[in-house]
Amino acid sequence: MEEERRRALRRCRVRLVAALRVAPLWGPLEARGVFTRAMLEELQSAGSRREQARQLVTDLETRGKQAFPIFVSILRDTGQGDLADLLSQACELPPVQPADVMPLEPSLSRETRNRSSAVDSLKRNSDLLYDLKADPCGYCLILNNVNFSRDSDLLTRAGSNIDCEKLEKRFKSLHFNVLTRQDLKAQEIVWELQKLARLDHSALDCCLVVILSHGCQTSHIQFPGGIYGTDGKAIPVEKIVNYFNGSHCPSLRGKPKLFFIQACGGEQKDQGFEVESDSPGDEARRVSVESDATPFQAPSGASDEPDAVASLPTPSDILVSYSTFPGFVSWRDRLSGSWYVETLDNVLDQYAHSEDLLNMLLRVADAVSAKGKYKQIPGCFNFLRKRFFFMCK
Repeated sequence: MEEERRRALRRCRVRLVAALRVAPLWGPLEARGVFTRAMLEELQSAGSRREQARQLVTDLETRGKQAFPIFVSILRDTGQGDLADLLSQACELPPVQPADVMPLEPSLSRETRNRSSAVDSLKRNSDLLYDLKADPCGYCLILNNVNFSRDSDLLTRAGSNIDCEKLEKRFKSLHFNVLTRQDLKAQEIVWELQKLARLDHSALDCCLVVILSHGCQTSHIQFPGGIYGTDGKAIPVEKIVNYFNGSHCPSLRGKPKLFFIQACGGEQKDQGFEVESDSPGDEARRVSVESDATPFQAPSGASDEPDAVASLPTPSDILVSYSTFPGFVSWRDRLSGSWYVETLDNVLDQYAHSEDLLNMLLRVADAVSAKGKYKQIPGCFNFLRKRFFFMCK
């Protein structure tokens, strides 16, 4: 890299390290030959987002004279034009367009060059990443139902407060304005959702809703399931999601709306098929594990109930993540919380700084599916148009 550009990087290092969103950069940096996959994996293992950014800026100086203009181009492609302008001005360079930059490694295979070209072409036509710049980036509403009325015949959801506390802490760290409501009747849940949908989200970039409750099966068009208020009345997930679609919440049009549902999808218990034996810890934990679904004719045991889904006329920019496959129960440990939330929290802790949401949900599904005697596998209904990366600083 030319000495002038090295000096520009060093002068801008503090601001780059503070503001650089590294997660969207990994793919383009590999596709355009700035770093190999092995180099990127080493960068991603550097630690926090800030530490990864610091190491990236340091290593960029060693990657040849074309690395700088390619890096500036990638910053523009990923919605970080302010940082690209900062670097360009620091060394008095004109803005660099992606088409002006040649790959660093002419020996790349034709397949790799074609893939890189296709990625660059798509990015020139439309941004494939949701741009999260606001801080806080949006509201996160957590509805946590633990205690149910006697008339509902629904059991207390022991362990749900543990889930709630974990998610409050996690989403605050991911720059959400977290609002928590507990033990709401069905109509009160509706009021809270409507209140959130009626807020002005114009200055925010996304919205997130978490529901921790008993669940049930409901008739549906696009999304399965429903959740219970503390009075035992069910609300279809379909209805919940519809409050936030483009018709009912104009200020969230084109912005990601994320829903995480910890509730059962039905009454079936999945015994799975034979694989390697469970870990030693699983056997000890079974005594405290409950289902988040209660069969319609409930047996005399400690179990819960099923969850629901939504039908949307305009479902773009929406993702609904379910703790379990439709028709099956969702397991919750009285001592450590639900399998789904515990795993989701762990995955966000480890990977939110480097991976997009869909990739992390695959990790959640894989980890939860390996637990316990009875099986559970989370899933999602995805109507997002772009990749979603959480804000991490």
